[in-house]
Amino acid sequence: MMMYRALSIAGSAARGGAGIQADLKTFQELDVFGMTAVTAIVADNPRTGQGIFPQSIDAIEAQVYTSLRDIGADAIKTGMLFTEEIITKTAEWIQQSDVTNIVVDPVMIGKMGSALLKTDAMEAMKNKLLPLATIITPNMPEAAQLLEVDALETVEDLKKAAVELRLLGPKYVLIKGGRLEGPAIDVLYDGCQFYLFEAPRIETIHTNGAGCTYSAAIAAELAKGQSVPDAVEKAKKFITAGIRHSLEFKHGVGPTNHFAFGKYDETGCTVIIETM
Repeated sequence: MMMYRALSIAGSAARGGAGIQADLKTFQELDVFGMTAVTAIVADNPRTGQGIFPQSIDAIEAQVYTSLRDIGADAIKTGMLFTEEIITKTAEWIQQSDVTNIVVDPVMIGKMGSALLKTDAMEAMKNKLLPLATIITPNMPEAAQLLEVDALETVEDLKKAAVELRLLGPKYVLIKGGRLEGPAIDVLYDGCQFYLFEAPRIETIHTNGAGCTYSAAIAAELAKGQSVPDAVEKAKKFITAGIRHSLEFKHGVGPTNHFAFGKYDETGCTVIIETM
């Protein structure tokens, strides 16, 4: 039996709905063997007020090398990297590996409002990591921050931003339109064509980990040999099902349901291809 493998280099979210926890659940549901390198632990401590606990470079490096040496990977996904040093080292580890499917989710702000990328790390993200990516998956605020522009508001804004972001070096740019009015439309750009992935908007606040899950699903499908547009289409269906059947627990924004895809309703999406 062929076992596909994916490594997530990202933060650990104690609540279980985002970060490496979301990635591992997504990999498992999509029949991919998942591994992790924890960059930081995210968990609010009411006694000290501290919520982010970065790991040392040595600790992160050991996890990356152990995973790649002992198991290997068909795809690498990066999530919360937090500091300039971690971003720089992650770029080096990717370049030293033989992995060609690289998904970069430029995580900056958590669903609960925490800052997940230090201000001085932005240039390292743009100059060192994004050029290595097969695909980057910013949401609308992240795309705006990367481009240092005001908020994106329309599908046309997303298209223009995707063109500009591709100039930073990634092969594909996917901007997630979760904050648009109307249907949930995501824009994928490959330098020649736009692919618009549209699904019905689901009215819920319980979307913790949606971005992590979406990008992890893309990484899983790329690990299995799918093309980028096909991987995004499958991931869009996966995350739409997860949001439609999202979970509500004791406090705060609940997580997407990683077990929903294929178990309840099959949520499709419309794909529109536009040539420049």
